[in-house]
Amino acid sequence: MELTGETRMDLPRKIYSDLPLDFQKRMKELLGKDWESFRESFFAPPFQGVRLNSLKCSLPTLKAALPFEIVPAPFSPVSFYGPGEKVGRLPAHHSGMFYAQEPSAACAVTVLDPRPGEKILDLCAAPGGKSGQIAALLEGEGLLWSNEIVRSRAAALLSNLERLGVRNSVVSSCHPEPLCEKLQGFFDRILVDAPCSGEGMFRRDPEALAQWTPNSAEACARRQENILDCAAQAVREGGVLVYSTCTFSLEENEKTILRFLKTHPEFSPEPVKVSFGRHALLGVSGVRIYPMDGGEGHFVAKLRRTGENPFSGKLCSSFLPEKREREISKWYEELFSSQLSERILFAGDRLYEAPECLPEFSKLGVLRAGVELGKLRGERIEPAHGLFMSRTKKECRQAADFSPSARELELFLKGEEIPFEGTGYAAVCVSGVVTGFGKASGGRLKNHYPKGLRNRE
Repeated sequence: MELTGETRMDLPRKIYSDLPLDFQKRMKELLGKDWESFRESFFAPPFQGVRLNSLKCSLPTLKAALPFEIVPAPFSPVSFYGPGEKVGRLPAHHSGMFYAQEPSAACAVTVLDPRPGEKILDLCAAPGGKSGQIAALLEGEGLLWSNEIVRSRAAALLSNLERLGVRNSVVSSCHPEPLCEKLQGFFDRILVDAPCSGEGMFRRDPEALAQWTPNSAEACARRQENILDCAAQAVREGGVLVYSTCTFSLEENEKTILRFLKTHPEFSPEPVKVSFGRHALLGVSGVRIYPMDGGEGHFVAKLRRTGENPFSGKLCSSFLPEKREREISKWYEELFSSQLSERILFAGDRLYEAPECLPEFSKLGVLRAGVELGKLRGERIEPAHGLFMSRTKKECRQAADFSPSARELELFLKGEEIPFEGTGYAAVCVSGVVTGFGKASGGRLKNHYPKGLRNRE
């Protein structure tokens, strides 16, 4: 569907005129008296917003760093309505203060309700919005395992979690079956934000509308059932499994849950107690969100495992020997005032700070376990971008701090050198939040901001 040349105001009307008649008929039957308000929503702009990343900053810091106003959304305490497009060049975005996210997309993690210290699996995690939200609720304790089967999307997931300063995550690109089989009974909570027909994205993503067919729901439902079957293996006894989609069809939502419960008697429905959206259909305990409810379109259901499912695997033990660990710690102390974890992994020429409770992960397509500390270059270690992004300004021995509108910060985010009095590696911050680093000498800071992340002219 070609949209070039249309104004933003014309876009909603264009999208409604392209809605398939099959889709309209089904939604009329599904919504009844609410059909008219649903129909009218397609003549209004889609919702946009941001989610505060509490791992990096407070709400007052974020508000002061943004060039626009944000308004609280009901789907989580850290979700807000506001411009969600064209924010990637903002210093606040580079620093990981926020994640651009349609506000109702936060509802699944609100229902998941992660707690610090738990082990959480986000099985279909790219591009990383929900994983970042989970990580913030874990507060650096426990383990977040974020998986994405498509390798290119997994790379984007990794980049986003690095920008958000997540320290206790594993990022993998693995098929759900071997992943969940090897990690059977390991996780306290699992989120399956399943690939779906994307009907809840029609208002904001013309591509989702263009790819939809009357058979999309049935095809997606078969794949969703397979993913849920895999996920069921990895939930510990008493653990929680949350299933979510961004579509409206009964086939992919309530009927998928009913089929799962029929074939998995070891799971039982869990009440979804939230103040947003409306009740799920067909007697399923869950929540639906439509554009009339303040969000684009989501379904969430919560299940609890009651049957036994012990974890029989092993935790990772291949950390650096104590002698090497002291050597790395000494290097780290030259850069930061905080203490480095003893869980240091060595892979190729790179060093990693591993999260706690890390299981053995061979043959599971792991891209990264924990935080990349640096790269060995002969006898020295060159710090990694992710290391600085996971630390606070207070932890850094040296730091240059700028306001969001500072010319120096603008130059740094373009990859240029900036003035700095000092010697050695130093963090670069915006409003007290680390956004990168450089190496200082001769009154200048040589730029180490990754080329792929830099603002272009």
